[in-house]
Amino acid sequence: MKFTLLGTGSVKGCPVYGCDCPACINTLMDPFLTRRPASATLESEGELILIDAGLTDLEDRFPAGTLRQILLTHYHMDHIAGLFSLRWGSALNIPVYGPDCDDAPVELIKHTGILDFTQSITPFSRFLSAGIEITPLPLKHSRPTYGYQFRRNRKNVIYLTDTLGLPDDTLTYLARDSIDVMIIDCSYPPNLENYPGAHNNLTDVIHLHEAIHPTKTILTHIGHEMDHWMNTNTLPENIEPGHDGMVIMV
Repeated sequence: MKFTLLGTGSVKGCPVYGCDCPACINTLMDPFLTRRPASATLESEGELILIDAGLTDLEDRFPAGTLRQILLTHYHMDHIAGLFSLRWGSALNIPVYGPDCDDAPVELIKHTGILDFTQSITPFSRFLSAGIEITPLPLKHSRPTYGYQFRRNRKNVIYLTDTLGLPDDTLTYLARDSIDVMIIDCSYPPNLENYPGAHNNLTDVIHLHEAIHPTKTILTHIGHEMDHWMNTNTLPENIEPGHDGMVIMV
């Protein structure tokens, strides 16, 4: 499996519009540090699966006919904004999997265009796509949200954004398994006061890393506060930051 992180930023991205913090200034000086909406692709057997669709240039990134399907974690705008233009394509049908679309914006479901929202998935029920076993995993967020487990040839990757900790059933399910790579929300540094309560800080991630014991943990949905913290601090062993364009082969 080839896993590519298209975007690794929190809802604000980095640089944050109008912000002059050191992390945002560094990003303006070095575009490699830019963080766009958290999203990824998974490639297997010549097929391409898109995970979340917050990027608004999907038509440029993916020529017509190249996307097998789209997996959505949830319906916040930074994870679905690109669908609003993509849907007006022609002569295509792209299956979209995710939480119950009753939670989706009315405009998106009223005029779906080439997007097929009729696919039904349920928590912990595996389905097969491009030779990969995919399992939806409930997360803890401000609206219904799934993470996903991907299994192929005894390799096991989990993608967990957006979340603050994990529900007990998801944590129990993952803790008894052998995980090669955990890609997880880490929006904030440790000990940040008064941070919004729907995303992990680094302390939360460390607790989950110790509970699940993946071989490697990669951070995504990273906020500019976390980028600033990482400029002067070191992450624990086997935990590393993701970056836009990062390729993970498993």
